[in-house]
Amino acid sequence: MNEPLIQHHWVALAAPRVAPALATSTVLILGRIWNANGAEHSTGNAALMAVLAAGAATAGAFAAGGRGGGDGVLAATAFATSGGLALAGVAGYADGSSLPILLWAVATAVAYGIAARYWRTDRRDTIAHTRQTTVRREEHGHVERVEALRAGAQIEAARARAAYAEQLATALVTRAALPHFNPQALTDAGLPELPAGTEHE
Repeated sequence: MNEPLIQHHWVALAAPRVAPALATSTVLILGRIWNANGAEHSTGNAALMAVLAAGAATAGAFAAGGRGGGDGVLAATAFATSGGLALAGVAGYADGSSLPILLWAVATAVAYGIAARYWRTDRRDTIAHTRQTTVRREEHGHVERVEALRAGAQIEAARARAAYAEQLATALVTRAALPHFNPQALTDAGLPELPAGTEHE
């Protein structure tokens, strides 16, 4: 029952870690396929990829330098697209595999460097959220414990008052039932007068 959940959790954790390498490897493979299908030493195809890469880099620069600090996610996406297009262009144009593999390694390292920054930020936010949730839970638990103690004390006090009243009533009834009990003698002795209706007839 728990095995599919564990596998899903493992996949969810591993997917972001392999995404940069998977993306750059896919671009390299597609570039080499394009190379095998006629892009090798094709100036037109190389110029097209250069223009597309430059356009994506320009879009990234505009996104990064926009008003209010720019959109970091959009800028990163644009720069990643520019790098991918440049890698694909080189992989498609070059006749050997050394330069494409070198660029693939550099692109992968850069992608992991950028991703690591976002992973650290995400981890920091997750830890802060977990800490705040724990603090709130402990505060609520403390308030609940204090209220439970207060309610318990009030209940015990009410029970004690009820038990005292019952004992007092029993004592009054018992005292009134004693033979030769004279409440007036107690009053004459300076004791408080008993409530009406408790005198022995």
